[in-house]
Amino acid sequence: MTAEASGRGRAPDGRSSYEILCDRVAGSMRVLDLGCGDGLLLELLAQPDRQLSGVDLPPHSLELARRRPALFEAKLEEGRAQELPFADNSFDACVSHMALMLMSGIEQVAAEVARVLSPGGVLACVVGGGAVGGEAYEGFLTLLRRTIEETPASQRIPALGDKRTRSRKGLDEVLGPAGFAAVEDWETVRIDLSGPVEQVWATVSGLYDLGPLDRATVEQLRHAFFAEVRDMTTSDGHVPCAFKIHIATARLR
Repeated sequence: MTAEASGRGRAPDGRSSYEILCDRVAGSMRVLDLGCGDGLLLELLAQPDRQLSGVDLPPHSLELARRRPALFEAKLEEGRAQELPFADNSFDACVSHMALMLMSGIEQVAAEVARVLSPGGVLACVVGGGAVGGEAYEGFLTLLRRTIEETPASQRIPALGDKRTRSRKGLDEVLGPAGFAAVEDWETVRIDLSGPVEQVWATVSGLYDLGPLDRATVEQLRHAFFAEVRDMTTSDGHVPCAFKIHIATARLR
């Protein structure tokens, strides 16, 4: 999902998933954002005396991050999580929002995060937990899978990431060999993205899977989605739409 979409979604307590993640590293003063994108999470983390760094691959995303006034002093680097451009023991905490689960070579990523964290440093991440049954996001995913199955291989994005990052047991399997203690906190939260159908479509159509699809295919998917949610639309024009996230924290031994 785009940062704008995730930033709009709200947990039952009214916070965004970004704000929940910020709370997991509240006492840390040197923080790295792994897969920082356009810097929204880093901007929320900004506070006096806190040293912020971010790393990501797309130069245009990093340029957007550099334009945020709160990040003028942040160290934003183009690079891969498997080979972080930072010295050993550089950070007290590392955060990652919906990015860790998409990374290849996850054991190497874990080793690199452990290298740049100080002993006792914390890794806090948000990973996807799937759709909420009977709502628009579940219907969209069903339509999307059907569309992709009918799409030429050249217009498909291969499966990304390592499924182990999406469960507490799997994350322990990944992080343990890198020197992390067992995941100390694992919370599943419902994120509500409900709204007018056009707004909901703008949110769900931000999934990376749609990137290679041609315009005609996306438009067909859009029409199918509007038909799919017609019967679940409330009298005031809102479409129920939610998905689950997992927020995990682990500490370096």
